[in-house]
Amino acid sequence: MMSPAYWTLFVSAFVSSTLFPGGSEIGLIWLARQEGHALPMLLGVATVGNTLGGMTSWGIGRLLAWRYPARGLVKPAHRKALERLQRHGSPILLLSWLPVVGDPLCVAAGWLRIGWWQSLLFIALGKAARYAILLWALA
Repeated sequence: MMSPAYWTLFVSAFVSSTLFPGGSEIGLIWLARQEGHALPMLLGVATVGNTLGGMTSWGIGRLLAWRYPARGLVKPAHRKALERLQRHGSPILLLSWLPVVGDPLCVAAGWLRIGWWQSLLFIALGKAARYAILLWALA
């Protein structure tokens, strides 16, 4: 059974990866500095929570696509952003960990109907790499 600290990290990571603000990195670093928390477990919990939050944003984008299809975009700036996302495809989701742009990238991927398994893979890889680098920097 997971300790409350891990559940708190999971929830923080999940919320941080939606369109709501959060700071799962602070919680991860704090727990990593405490005794009794295995670094691989912290990495896994934070990555799974953050990835599920990203996929929730992807799902919201998928739902939005039914109501607001891409052909309805008329502003040149929106068209340009759409073209960039389509040109780079799912690998752009490696950047889903970035502040400000990461969460909208996940929404846009769902909205553009980028496959869920490809999105899941690249979102998870990007988020795991970020957390792994943070933990490595603490060592």
